[in-house]
Amino acid sequence: MARLTIYDRRERALVRLADTLLWPLSIARRFPTLERVVDEAYGATLRRILCLRLERIGDLLMTLPALAELCALAPDAEIDLVVGSWNRDIAGAIPGITRVETGDAAWLTRDGKGSATAPLLARAIGWRSRKYDLAINFEPHIRSNLTLGAARAKRAAGFVNGGGGAVLDVGLDYDVTSHTEDNALALVRAAVGASSGATPMPVLAISDQTRAEAARRLAALPVTGRIGIHVSGGRTIKQWPESRFREIAEHLVRARDASIVLTGAPGDRAQVEIVRAALPADRVLDLSGGTDLLTTAAIIQQLDLFVTGDTGPMHLARAVGTPIVAIFGPSDPRRYGPRGVRDVIVRIDLPCSPCNRIRLPPARCTGHTPDCLNGVGTAQVLAAIDEALEPRA
Repeated sequence: MARLTIYDRRERALVRLADTLLWPLSIARRFPTLERVVDEAYGATLRRILCLRLERIGDLLMTLPALAELCALAPDAEIDLVVGSWNRDIAGAIPGITRVETGDAAWLTRDGKGSATAPLLARAIGWRSRKYDLAINFEPHIRSNLTLGAARAKRAAGFVNGGGGAVLDVGLDYDVTSHTEDNALALVRAAVGASSGATPMPVLAISDQTRAEAARRLAALPVTGRIGIHVSGGRTIKQWPESRFREIAEHLVRARDASIVLTGAPGDRAQVEIVRAALPADRVLDLSGGTDLLTTAAIIQQLDLFVTGDTGPMHLARAVGTPIVAIFGPSDPRRYGPRGVRDVIVRIDLPCSPCNRIRLPPARCTGHTPDCLNGVGTAQVLAAIDEALEPRA
């Protein structure tokens, strides 16, 4: 039985119990159907593939290289991708995806809304009529593994560390010391049993219409010296002080004659306003009024630099090739950091950091900026900005 990498002790005990109860299924899956035996013997072509990536924006974007690898290994297959509703537009812009479906899992939404396990299982049972040759779950979680298993693909692949490995034919340990992109790539290659030999890069297919809208929004700003700033950390535990983002923005306008593009969701407006109010009106573009994700991506693509914490928009910048200065605290850049050649990660070394306890922060780090972020000063970030903007030979 797999070693579980779940840091909440109570949840780990419950998943361990569930895995024990599911253990007979793993025995049954060791005896494949005649159809599977024939397929494996004759190298049957993959015709229909199901992929689950139900988590947040960044999680989906870090799966882009793996999805590109899957398309390369199964060029004739129809690939259906199930994502959270917040990711529908992004998923629709991923090359090679045939169909996008949404499923909001209550255990992954920040407000607790969404479907419980039983309704998702019922939907997956409905997918059986599509007769998937392969199903892949990129999330190391027992409930999404069970959802995948309910679809009854000929072959199911996923990670076992979060439980539910009994329903998988190919079960990998999720390597918590490796990047999310690398784990996803390893899973695809194990599921298909091959590698393209390439290193796929994240790609989004942004329409000409969306690019034109982005250019229209940016038209009021000078063409050069455009720097994006994403103020909100998404969660309190990942929030670098808004006042320091303001200092960064003021310095960039004053010392570099830069224009500032502020990104964010409508719920981030109060945080964005702290920065916007300190800047000249003709040197700032505020996108926090509800700009859709693909237009935001097209705007970020036209920037010289993007400054952010560990956020979904950070991964959006990575997917469109814009250089990034990323401020990290409790989350581990080895697992989530941007990997572009000009990207710079800013953090400090502490014995307790990175703890990766994002969903269940330590009590001593709640209600205020954690030490691992509070110790990152504006001078350190400005030095990283200088490094990222330095002309390359």
